Amino acid sequence: MIRNWGASAAGAIRGTSAPVTHTLIVLCCLVFLIGPASGLHPAHGTGEELLDAQRAYFRRWGVIPADLFEGSPGALLTPATALFVHGGWVHLLGNMLFLHVFGAMAEARMGRVRFTLCYAGCGYLALLGYAAANADSERSLVGASGAISAVLGAFLFLFPRARVTSLLPFLFFLPVRLPAWVVLPFWAALQWAAAGRAGAGPGVAYLAHLIGFGLGFGYAWGRFGGATTVRTAPAPAPEGENQP
Repeated sequence: MIRNWGASAAGAIRGTSAPVTHTLIVLCCLVFLIGPASGLHPAHGTGEELLDAQRAYFRRWGVIPADLFEGSPGALLTPATALFVHGGWVHLLGNMLFLHVFGAMAEARMGRVRFTLCYAGCGYLALLGYAAANADSERSLVGASGAISAVLGAFLFLFPRARVTSLLPFLFFLPVRLPAWVVLPFWAALQWAAAGRAGAGPGVAYLAHLIGFGLGFGYAWGRFGGATTVRTAPAPAPEGENQP
């Protein structure tokens, strides 16, 4: 999905391990597989019994805006637990694909601690912001989309010229390689447009995506400032000369 944009610079970033990204992917997959949303565990039953188990599961671990601002300490933890809960296979696999593609490079550039803070902190605030904008809602909100959107925002600031393979509907879903500064703002614009008509569509928290994206971009901007260029290693000096 990511194309090399500079020989040794890109190779150095892509060759670096990303333990936080991989751990997050494993945790999200494990939580999904053992929970009722996967439909794989016989203890959760089938049919209506399974649906009841899923609804109870989402209410327990997901964000319910109407409950969040009532002062319950337990409810204040749900924006953190909801980051590891997904509503279905498509929801999980889509999020994990984005995290795998963009997370490893962002983690390598930011460092493990700063990447973890960006992911968890911005993800929490994204869900909190969505809940504040929908304070009367009693629908459960789950998923890592807000946190992963923050990774996309940070990636845009850190690697604006990295080339991303995209499938564009108006080009009959043909794969096209475009710079991140084209693809990711276009993605954010789609989220903005979808958030404006979210009441007429399925329960997707587009506003949380936007908040997370903005927070991630702002975090990278504030933390790294102008020092975002990944430099290649200097060429060795000719024999008999000293490098500066």
